[in-house]
Amino acid sequence: MRFRSVVEASATVAATRSRTAKTVALRELLAAAGADAEIVVAWMSGEIPQGRLGIGWRTLRDLQEPPRPDDDAVLTVAEVDDAFSRLASTTGSGSVAARGELLHNLFGRATADEQNFLYRLLTGELRQGALAGVMVEAIIAVSGQPPALVRRAHMLTGSLAETATLAIEGGSNALAAVGLQVGRPVSPMLASPAEDLDAALESLGPDLVVDHKLDGARIQVHRNGDDVAVFTRTLNDVTARVPDLVAAVRELPVRTVILDGETLTLSDDGRPRPFQDTMSRFGSMIAADPYVDDGPRLLRPFFFDCLHLDSADLIDRPLAERLDALDSIAPHLRITSMRNPTAAQAQDTLDEALAAGHEGVMVKSLSAPYAAGRRGKAWQKVKPVHTIDLVVLGAEWGSGRRTGFLSNLHLGARDPDGGPPVMVGKTFKGLTDKLLQWQTDEFPKHEDHRDAHTVYLRPEIVVEIELDGVQRSSRYPGGVALRFARVLRYRPDKTADLADTIDAVRALLR
Repeated sequence: MRFRSVVEASATVAATRSRTAKTVALRELLAAAGADAEIVVAWMSGEIPQGRLGIGWRTLRDLQEPPRPDDDAVLTVAEVDDAFSRLASTTGSGSVAARGELLHNLFGRATADEQNFLYRLLTGELRQGALAGVMVEAIIAVSGQPPALVRRAHMLTGSLAETATLAIEGGSNALAAVGLQVGRPVSPMLASPAEDLDAALESLGPDLVVDHKLDGARIQVHRNGDDVAVFTRTLNDVTARVPDLVAAVRELPVRTVILDGETLTLSDDGRPRPFQDTMSRFGSMIAADPYVDDGPRLLRPFFFDCLHLDSADLIDRPLAERLDALDSIAPHLRITSMRNPTAAQAQDTLDEALAAGHEGVMVKSLSAPYAAGRRGKAWQKVKPVHTIDLVVLGAEWGSGRRTGFLSNLHLGARDPDGGPPVMVGKTFKGLTDKLLQWQTDEFPKHEDHRDAHTVYLRPEIVVEIELDGVQRSSRYPGGVALRFARVLRYRPDKTADLADTIDAVRALLR
């Protein structure tokens, strides 16, 4: 396949907000890709199959190779992929010069549009809106395989490229054969916000469980013998940073297990420490000192699900069975919960969670399977205040006592159809002096462009916003505006594709 075809499809996807149009463009691209489909899917998802290539944006910025004419595009997908493989394998003495020569040769054979695509792909800035859901639909359309099988394979492999290969080349048998693999993380199941506790109970009852909702960091823990791996919400491996969690899981009476839960640091009185204290152990961009006067802050695991236990995959089993498995091996590490409560008992559980310093409760159907990577109604979160996770689109320079600091935030909700975030409001409330200084230092690292008043950012930073609600507004493209929004905290554990959607924001109108 010509590399130009990928670049043109990327431009088409970026130019439309229509989910249907994006899917059609991706479907046509994959149908023509043939043996290059796996590579094409990876690139269109902003990924390089070879991983990090050791190429920084400064190196690419300094490239001055004149582009080939548009009507003389010669690069193929295979040639670009081969160049990436050679870049990845070039190490040791003289590797910097060798990589530079490889880049000069590659860019020298590319048109202007191809050079732009290569630059954005190599720097991690390729944002053409080909989100996972749209790409999965394109894979389904091209392969002709059952949607449920394709979505399940993507859920379990965590790889769009691998899913495409299985669906297109292997068919239904290959897709059906995909199972959980201990050591390979799967996207976590997500919860939807409930209007209130009564609404959640009515929606899911009576066969349900109510869990405390902790203000911690999501973890997925895999154990195979003595080997333990700990992954974050975004599937980053943080095992080396959390020996206390590894030690706790090694003590369990199991051979193989995959557990889902939360972790947080506790004060001496058993109350949770601030979220930033927990995130400091994960090397987050908002780092707190991981030590206090009496030693390191130990992380405590609190598990609420079991996806695999001693050679048995439980992901398709009802939650009731998964909880029985969890209770059989780690009752002391179970998150506080109550099964099949009355309405009064559920309210007591919520009150106890809030009194203990937690966010609220999770209400879950005991009959539901684990829908990895999906936000459905089987899990609903109940919190006393409205909070939403939004993407920071920019920040205005402050005035008065905030002169010299980046202050007023431009906030956007995720477009579920893969377009750029949709702006829904601004706020400067809730910003402490410490956060103002952090924003001023950090935001330029994510800068896309600026004018005299505002620094506009690439959609990479997620912030949790507390608000009274939303109102209809013609001022913003989403048709809604936030009411009395204030910054609660930044969410370094989340990427922009985990922010709340514009549909979720509009739902608050009700």
